[in-house]
Amino acid sequence: MKKIPIILDTDIGTDIDDSWALAMLLKSPEFDVKLVVSDTHNTEYRAKLIAKFLEVADRTDIPVGVGIKLDDVYESCSRYAQYDWVKDYSLKDYPGIVYEDGVQAIINTIMQSDDIITLVCIGPMPNIAEALRREPKIAAKTRFVGMHGAFNWRWNGVPEPGETVPEYNVEVDIHGAQTVFSANWVKPVITPLDTCGRVVLDGELYQKILKSDDKLMQAVIENYIIWSKHNSGYNTPERSSILFDTVAVHLAYSNEYLQIDRINMKVDDKGYTRIDDSGLPIDVAIKWKDLPAYNEYLVDRLLSPVVGKS
Repeated sequence: MKKIPIILDTDIGTDIDDSWALAMLLKSPEFDVKLVVSDTHNTEYRAKLIAKFLEVADRTDIPVGVGIKLDDVYESCSRYAQYDWVKDYSLKDYPGIVYEDGVQAIINTIMQSDDIITLVCIGPMPNIAEALRREPKIAAKTRFVGMHGAFNWRWNGVPEPGETVPEYNVEVDIHGAQTVFSANWVKPVITPLDTCGRVVLDGELYQKILKSDDKLMQAVIENYIIWSKHNSGYNTPERSSILFDTVAVHLAYSNEYLQIDRINMKVDDKGYTRIDDSGLPIDVAIKWKDLPAYNEYLVDRLLSPVVGKS
């Protein structure tokens, strides 16, 4: 089958799940990865993480884009919890291409493609909102896949009636999310907290990851240990943290294991995702059909070889 041309836009380096998702992306034979771009706050730090992971995976043929930089903070803290892994790494040493204007790189990659590009966004979206501002035509040439929103979800993970929560990737840049979810993308689909907020590996499945000699997964676990020092409550020898973003990568090529509902959705001014008849229709992975099967599938995928250059 023809591979799916794909761009990943990520705020890797705040929550560790982006690192797992990047590894999953690089292990997925369905994809032809065109570009990986850092998004939100210190995007140079995030780009370093992307570049170093691509080096570990021997995929330096993939260009790295530096997104819109929102701050210059560059230290070991909860927002930049994987800092110690890249504190001595320079983007100048990356053997592949580094685009200093990652937003323009997104636009150029989409507009120069003869095929529909799949754009996977697993963080807040200032880059994507700016790309739409510069070139609104990208939406008609792009399938949008996101890890965003919450519909029947509270922070304790128990579906309850009443008010849900504003999801982080939306709440951090509400105006950007409103812009993105007002664009006419090709068959947009998202995984909200209702589904992605349930993915945790433990027991035998997680031990398979820990005991693996796969160098990319070893790098992910190394980062998880570093990250956990700034994020209390996570037991790295026992289980993973919540692997939200892996579900978005999965949705880029399959909706197996998930129930997909078409929902007219809007983002309100407080960052809540609302069902609204006046909103654009978006496919939403609203429930799991078989979460245990997905977890098994995820581990098999993560322990498969890195896919080589097309």
